[in-house]
Amino acid sequence: MKALTLGFVGLGQMGLPMVRNLLRAGFVVKGFDVQPSAYEAFSKETGFAVAESVAAAAAGTDVLILMLPDSKVVDRLLWSAEDPAGLAVQLSPGQIVLDMGSSDPVCSRENFGRLQALGVGFVDAPVSGGVKRAVDGSLAIMMGGEVSEVERVRPVLQALGKTLVHVGAAGAGHAVKALNNFVSASGLLAVCEALVAAENFGIDPHLVNQVFNASTGKNNTTEHKVENFMLSGGFNSGFALSLMRKDLQTAFGFIERMESPDDFAKTCLKVWQSAEESLGRGADHTEMYRHVRGA
Repeated sequence: MKALTLGFVGLGQMGLPMVRNLLRAGFVVKGFDVQPSAYEAFSKETGFAVAESVAAAAAGTDVLILMLPDSKVVDRLLWSAEDPAGLAVQLSPGQIVLDMGSSDPVCSRENFGRLQALGVGFVDAPVSGGVKRAVDGSLAIMMGGEVSEVERVRPVLQALGKTLVHVGAAGAGHAVKALNNFVSASGLLAVCEALVAAENFGIDPHLVNQVFNASTGKNNTTEHKVENFMLSGGFNSGFALSLMRKDLQTAFGFIERMESPDDFAKTCLKVWQSAEESLGRGADHTEMYRHVRGA
């Protein structure tokens, strides 16, 4: 079977290692980023071509991968880019738009319908695991869309992740991603508050975290972030606090629209908003620990 040809838009901290893994897997990739410096990383890579625009990245490819910040950017690109009509009408029937960023699930469902009317496929396949797992190709990927279209892009996603789960129809992938980040953000906040309380009582936080990791309080933060980024004072996990707040806001909006209980999500979001206001948009998300300590 002939390998799919790919366009890739968004060569940032996550997009760059993802494209490298696609190239290693033998895919041909045309990439575009608003920052020309992003292309320097691929100067010696075989199979990569620089696209001068988003439209050029999409032209002649089977799959257009979007690794963009949010639905506002995706919608602006698809429906109201430089051409008032947007990129969508320039796509060919049979092409698939693969949205791998942290988009709004309701917007993704709408994009699926609008693109379907043009004969263009749409799969939402956001990722979890951060830069480290993007580099080693072990991302968790949650997919939403038609079975036939998900199966068509599965070889692409297998080059990027180890755990691939088709969670439902279009938008379901982004819904699960938003909910996952809500659980992650709330877990990190709980750990921060617990560690600071222990410190105030005179207990070594390293020992507290050791107990958490041997007990029912263990979570992703206690296992991977407390020692490496928080207690070390490094605060350099590579994922911005502003992005976590954005994902949490997406999750809260989704929960609210589903008319589900949202008291805890609302409270959690307020704390993350407060931390962003206090620490600034450039802060790493692990600096929530510094915010809670009042340092």
